[in-house]
Amino acid sequence: MINSTRSKISFFINNYFLLLLFFFFSFSCNTTTQKEENKEEYYTVENVVDGDTFWVDNGTQTGLKIRMIGIDAPESRKSEHKEIGYYGKEAKNYLKNLLQNKKVKLEFDVEKLDQYKRTLAYVYLEDGTFVNADLIKNGYAMVMTFPPNVKYVDEFVKLQKEARENKRGLWGKDNY
Repeated sequence: MINSTRSKISFFINNYFLLLLFFFFSFSCNTTTQKEENKEEYYTVENVVDGDTFWVDNGTQTGLKIRMIGIDAPESRKSEHKEIGYYGKEAKNYLKNLLQNKKVKLEFDVEKLDQYKRTLAYVYLEDGTFVNADLIKNGYAMVMTFPPNVKYVDEFVKLQKEARENKRGLWGKDNY
């Protein structure tokens, strides 16, 4: 009976020790992963497509196509479905001057991809400039949100109102 009790105690201690080791390694691995996820990563802008879309070098052969969240810039080129929009070429040139060959940080919202498989992001320059907001503030883009990606909608609406009242960029034309 004493041997049976000792065996049970020994079994309990061994399993308790293994359980503690399991939890220790589980939490230490998760902490590393969380640190990596919170690390600020910057990407070099390789090509500006138009006033709200560009490509970054993410280390892959093709790169990563970014569509900025919460904004819509006029079209800068004609396609089979869209015409060149008023102020489209100016918006593209402004974004190109702002981003081309510079490093940007991407911030994601609830949905990370759109229907065309482009990565949806809020974009920041290394100096902290919030690019999405800058485009609206200076009249190169309008507010366009698709829930659930609405994190900065209030700020964007305020900036658009100011740009429109001050006739900045595309708001300088009377038909807006």
